[in-house]
Amino acid sequence: MADKGDKLKWFRDARFGMFIHWGPYAVHGRCVWARYRERMSHAEYAKIAGEFTARNYDPSEWAQLAKAAGMKYMVMCTRQHPGYSMFDSALSDFTAVKGSPGRDLVAEYVEACRAAGLKVGFYYSLLDWRYEAYFDGP
Repeated sequence: MADKGDKLKWFRDARFGMFIHWGPYAVHGRCVWARYRERMSHAEYAKIAGEFTARNYDPSEWAQLAKAAGMKYMVMCTRQHPGYSMFDSALSDFTAVKGSPGRDLVAEYVEACRAAGLKVGFYYSLLDWRYEAYFDGP
């Protein structure tokens, strides 16, 4: 197994990759910070999440575009600050699997990256804006 230094060297040498930060907030052309900036309630955001179907989600196309552009890796945001997970979770129903997409979007992404010969990376946000104390304080 490569040590930490070898892994960091690989990353520095790769230099070019794709970071995918996409989720329910994109349904209405917003960014992930919309819930925070607009002080949107969880109910309001959950309604938007219910409209998120990932109908046109094609990670294979993204991976092929990345590969053709010379990228060496892709990183996907697997859970955003609003608490929505793009994979299944035993701890929450606020997920792509239990929501409108009805499937594990992360698994599809991993499969597509590996098929294209790209390294796979994940970003996971610990923030969870479903808890009102985040906005109001303790």
